[in-house]
Amino acid sequence: MEATHMTTLSPPATATSLQPHAISLLRVALGVMALAHGSLKLFVFTLPGTVGYFESLGLPGFLAYLTIAAEIGGGAALLLGVYTRWVSLALIPVLLGATWVHLGNGWMFSNAGGGWEFPVFWTLALIVQAGLGSGRGVLDRRFA
Repeated sequence: MEATHMTTLSPPATATSLQPHAISLLRVALGVMALAHGSLKLFVFTLPGTVGYFESLGLPGFLAYLTIAAEIGGGAALLLGVYTRWVSLALIPVLLGATWVHLGNGWMFSNAGGGWEFPVFWTLALIVQAGLGSGRGVLDRRFA
């Protein structure tokens, strides 16, 4: 009789060598998106316009300032790879708020007023990033 051997499956060397780059790509993409959304609120909708929109939703106006600061500051931190896990977790309430805003518009983000599909996906991507860490190309490994 032949002895059976237990083998463990391990990913190919190429897959493991690309993983830190894939993690970095996710981090940079999330950072760019956060910066873009914060900049949109600041430069296109303007501070007074964004505050007014938040207040029209029944939210206190100061949350508009906190949201813009979180998106711009968090986006920059993600781009630089600074405290990636903590920043990713800190941005989740912003995206849950966006999900709440878009709930009444249906699932598809292409719906009038934008649905909740995109903010939920973005929230999940932030959770994944928090679990994965920074990847490569960070400002300082001590802060990754």
